[in-house]
Amino acid sequence: MSPLSDLNIAAIIPAAGVGRRMQANLPKQYLLLDGKTILQHSVERIGAHPEIDALWLALDNADPYFATTPLAGAGIKRVAGGAERVHSVLNALNQIDDALYPWVLVHDAARPLVRQADISTLIARCRHTGHGGILACPVRDTMKRGDAGAAQTLVVTTVEREQLWHALTPQLFPTALLRQAISGALAKGMTITDEASAMEWADQPVLLVEGSADNIKITRPADLTLAGYFLKQQDLEYPTT
Repeated sequence: MSPLSDLNIAAIIPAAGVGRRMQANLPKQYLLLDGKTILQHSVERIGAHPEIDALWLALDNADPYFATTPLAGAGIKRVAGGAERVHSVLNALNQIDDALYPWVLVHDAARPLVRQADISTLIARCRHTGHGGILACPVRDTMKRGDAGAAQTLVVTTVEREQLWHALTPQLFPTALLRQAISGALAKGMTITDEASAMEWADQPVLLVEGSADNIKITRPADLTLAGYFLKQQDLEYPTT
């Protein structure tokens, strides 16, 4: 594994989804948040970090919206999106020269509020240990497991929360190892929900790096309102965040 110090880091933002749960008339990444699209917020936050050297954006080939955004003229490298998020990430990984960019950071397009300080902490922790890692938040609520397939969902058991974390993004891993892990897991028919799950399948260590709770993923209509509130709070705390 290549040490992270003094090496270039590439970033991937998969943005080919349609976001059906948002119940909107366009993909959620193009909804407006404080006058900018969600995608623009996410791209600007990742692209502005001083340790990110290049950025690949995975978009649907039939995407009619990207060309109307300020991002279209920003020189961002674009790759074709896939059927699922994992395929979009793999398509981008296949375009990245791991000799030039030995490490890759993957961030959800629908997480527009990630803080620069959290990105720096993730990179610093991975640099110190030599392992890949993810931003995450400890679970604070009591967790319940429900039954499956019943007409009315009932509680089966209470799940111990002490060692549970909410996985966030960015997630940072060695480029070649992540490509191999995703390719291998898909070849075996495994379900890959994030980059960490592929690395777990490949028996690679994954650091949990605590991040800010306001790094929410916009999935449902109410999330957009909450994101607007968090954005205003961030502007008050850190005007340049």
